[in-house]
Amino acid sequence: MTFLIALASAFLSEHYGAPAMLLAILIGLALHFLAEDPKTARGLDFASRTMLRLGIALLGLKVSVGMFAELGIKVMAMIVASVVMTILFGLLASRLSGQGSRFGFLTGGAVAICGASAAMAISAALGGARDRDADQQMVFVVIGVTMLSTLAMIFYPILASQVGLDDFATGIFLGATIHDVAQVAGAGFSVSGPAGETAVFVKLIRVTLLAPVVLVAAIVFRRGLSGTETVHRPPLLPAFVIVFLALASLNSLVTIPAAIANAAGEISRWSLLVAIAAVGVKTSLPEVFGIGRRAIGLLIGETVFLAVLVLSALTFAKI
Repeated sequence: MTFLIALASAFLSEHYGAPAMLLAILIGLALHFLAEDPKTARGLDFASRTMLRLGIALLGLKVSVGMFAELGIKVMAMIVASVVMTILFGLLASRLSGQGSRFGFLTGGAVAICGASAAMAISAALGGARDRDADQQMVFVVIGVTMLSTLAMIFYPILASQVGLDDFATGIFLGATIHDVAQVAGAGFSVSGPAGETAVFVKLIRVTLLAPVVLVAAIVFRRGLSGTETVHRPPLLPAFVIVFLALASLNSLVTIPAAIANAAGEISRWSLLVAIAAVGVKTSLPEVFGIGRRAIGLLIGETVFLAVLVLSALTFAKI
């Protein structure tokens, strides 16, 4: 069932241009009644957990240590600082708005790193795979960041042009602020070829930061960042993060044949589609919207914070 949802979402995405992940989760939500059948429980659990971890782990073949050196120290420092500061902003804002530290880390990490993929990876590291509330939060974040990313794909190139950024700076801005890889590519190449290449490159640097952020999430929430929150105690270093780091290291040391890298990328993409489809089926839409306006405001606030931070660094600090 989840594979069929993934196929349908991919078909619709290719023909109508909508984000495949958003489509998969929406189709899954429409089929929530199937989750009430005990016969589907084991399959949905496998798809939402095992397939998710497989997809995240294989992302390691897309990154390498050499990527860091090519951008320069200033740009690298800005990317790392923007990721850290966005997550800290999310933690602070979520605590002030009564959303809780866990939700703040989830939203901040999704906005700061790579959208839906980061949301799923961080949720898994936080031990939320067996937690119904955590599933609702993850679905909410995936829908939110995907929609915001689509809006950013349309308006950020216009904003970059208005402030006078050249193609290289525009690529850095788009790659450092838009949440999902597909939208980064769409926005970047709509400006120019060099802007698109720079944007995707910067975006992959942010993807590289997924592993340390997931590790921090596991360590912090394992110890209980907030004494008022009850969370599962995840392993100190999740197995899928170890595989992610191993594949990234391998990609840094040797040249992975293009056929293998492309195959791994396709397996990763389909695994994540299947996983998010399963999460969608398991999720009740009214409960997702019950998370509230403050949660929506938090996602928008984090997105604006990241955009302003990066744009300020590019225009005033002249990075």
